[in-house]
Amino acid sequence: MEGPLVVSGAVAPARRPVIGYVMVLVAATLFGINGSIAKVALSSGLSSFRLTEARCAGAFIGLACVAFLRDRSSIRATPRELLRLAVFGIAGVALVQLFYFLAIHRLAIGIALLIQYLGPLLVAVYARTFAREHVRRRIWLALALSIAGLGLMVQLWSGVSLDGLGVVYALISAGIFAAYLLMAEREVRARDSISLMAWGFFFATVFWTFAQPWWSFPASSVDDSATLQGRLASIHLPVWALVLWVVVLGSIVPFSLIVGGLKHVSATRVGIAAMLEPVVATIVAWAWLRESLSPVQLAGSAVVLAGILVAQTAR
Repeated sequence: MEGPLVVSGAVAPARRPVIGYVMVLVAATLFGINGSIAKVALSSGLSSFRLTEARCAGAFIGLACVAFLRDRSSIRATPRELLRLAVFGIAGVALVQLFYFLAIHRLAIGIALLIQYLGPLLVAVYARTFAREHVRRRIWLALALSIAGLGLMVQLWSGVSLDGLGVVYALISAGIFAAYLLMAEREVRARDSISLMAWGFFFATVFWTFAQPWWSFPASSVDDSATLQGRLASIHLPVWALVLWVVVLGSIVPFSLIVGGLKHVSATRVGIAAMLEPVVATIVAWAWLRESLSPVQLAGSAVVLAGILVAQTAR
């Protein structure tokens, strides 16, 4: 798992775990910030479905342009590859975003992310049970620490009021997130992260075009002005500016970094490192949207970070 990969008869560059972890941690930070921005965008009246549709289309256009300018040959795909890429794009890209947005529309961001980040645990279980891979004890310890830390952050014992449908959406998102990591880990062995995500967002966009035709898109709503809420309630921005952030810094950059990180770090470890997202999301939601942040939640954040550190030290 840690040595050089052989791809199409050529030896791929050796894995560099430090680079991989840095990429994933930066991506997790951007995803964490994006949670609050998406929540503000959704509160403006734009539906979860339409935000996901716009996010996928915008990310596809941006990534396709980058891939074409860098190396147009990287975009090529065989018919067999197209089938896998279609599954990756629809299930791993379109649906994971949709169910996450549906979840945070009904649940606090921290609760939604706690449930979604059961995904890395599912990846480890899959690796051990079905792929027959050896999962080191430190990885299980890292998972236990990270999930326990997330539990502290949302203070589950304090009688948190949960929306049943929101929980269902978050659980579906967790399962799809696990599948996304496993599919991306496989595909990135033979394709660079930019072209992979360009194809992923292309098929996600095709899916949404059929599910919600573009001619019915509420274009006038993105010209509306929205308050940033919380401590920034006095500031107003056009909805299109929020959507642009979600597309560029909430999609193109972090998704590419996550997939790029899979070239250097296994899917299980990427999933654990990505658990930094709930920590960032909770702190940003507290600083911006005035969501709660108690000493116990801060302790939970420290436990999550400890879990990430344990995962990085597992060899």
